[in-house]
Amino acid sequence: MTNLVRRDPFAVDDLFDDLMKGFFVRPLRYPTGELPAQIKMDVKEDDAAYTIHAEIPGVKKDDINVNVDGDTVSISAEVCRESGKEGEKWLHSERHYGKVYRSFTLGHDVDESGAKAKFDNGVLELTLPKKAVSATRRLAIE
Repeated sequence: MTNLVRRDPFAVDDLFDDLMKGFFVRPLRYPTGELPAQIKMDVKEDDAAYTIHAEIPGVKKDDINVNVDGDTVSISAEVCRESGKEGEKWLHSERHYGKVYRSFTLGHDVDESGAKAKFDNGVLELTLPKKAVSATRRLAIE
């Protein structure tokens, strides 16, 4: 048997609810029809260090900046577009150019002196050793 629902045709509340259902969960569209470039990352942790692999395709290693401040890591890069020759006419371009930036916080402070960075085939690999945690000391009360 079917469940029948009786609705009042003049009820404004029901009309408004039906009209706005799903309005705020729709994905946003960007003016150019494409998503902005993002730095995609994998973060691994072991007892001694964090290992981060960040995909930054189309970037030269000189255009990448990595900053470590305590437990906060910031990666930024600038993708440059080659300037076309005079008389060339672009018909279509989907490649992103401009600045990309990503910042995140790790669970422990990083020992900056032992940090290493390697860039190969569009993948930045960071090895960030954890800073040694000082043992807590119990104070004697006088």
